[in-house]
Amino acid sequence: MIDLGQINTLEILRETDHGIYLVDGEDNQVLLPNRYVPADYRIWDKLEVFVYLDNEERPVATTDIPYVKRDEFALLRCNQITDYGAFLDWGLVKELFCPFKEQAFKMKPGGWYFVHCYLDEKSNRLVASSKTNRFLDNKELTVKEFDEVDLIVSHPSDIGMNVIVNEIHSGLIYRDAIFTDLSVGDKLKGIVKKIRPGNKLDITLGKVGYRNIEPNADYILQRLQDDDGFLKLTDKTSPEVIKETLQMSKKNFKKAIGSLYKQRQIEIKPDGIYLVQRQ
Repeated sequence: MIDLGQINTLEILRETDHGIYLVDGEDNQVLLPNRYVPADYRIWDKLEVFVYLDNEERPVATTDIPYVKRDEFALLRCNQITDYGAFLDWGLVKELFCPFKEQAFKMKPGGWYFVHCYLDEKSNRLVASSKTNRFLDNKELTVKEFDEVDLIVSHPSDIGMNVIVNEIHSGLIYRDAIFTDLSVGDKLKGIVKKIRPGNKLDITLGKVGYRNIEPNADYILQRLQDDDGFLKLTDKTSPEVIKETLQMSKKNFKKAIGSLYKQRQIEIKPDGIYLVQRQ
């Protein structure tokens, strides 16, 4: 079966004036227009192509890879608004349609919007929706505490930044746990810090608890080596300066330098931290 909105591996079946026809294992065929046909090929060669509907609603293949595929999230630019909705740039000749009813806020040409691409069952077309929360489900979690997860930043809130977890669940990074600039659409790794009642996921960008000490300590050691064995930071330094200098909380900083001090890798003096020079 040819999978609409996804990458398909298909075989070259035959040539025509308009391009070459590709076929899957069930004899389903789709046209790859001339503009995408490779310079050198042979019948029965395999090609990886993306399949969607052309302007006449017929399945068509392309070797271009879109910015978002079916059942994925992405930040896309709005190219134009018509009487029917918005058309978004997703990297293909035919733009991705977002109906007015699927717009969380009214889209405008030139604006960037975080959307989900899905297959509309009524029209059998790939469309976009900026009402992304309805495509997330926390009823049955596929993650547990301390799992490493893939994140996509979806939108800010009053208490932090909302994220999409493994493209399935919704999660939240609290403001006091954010030590780097985050923008909508950013993709990064995180850790499930806590699962609260209602399967609400608290996410952290670092490791949790004792798991956090070792990487933070390693980072401080590396900074000391890069800065000639001295950092003008102590346990009296303000949280804001520590955050700006090391991108970590003061709590995690104190844990890390405490661990390094016990291992006799650093000295803590009134003016800062010194790397212990080994003989």
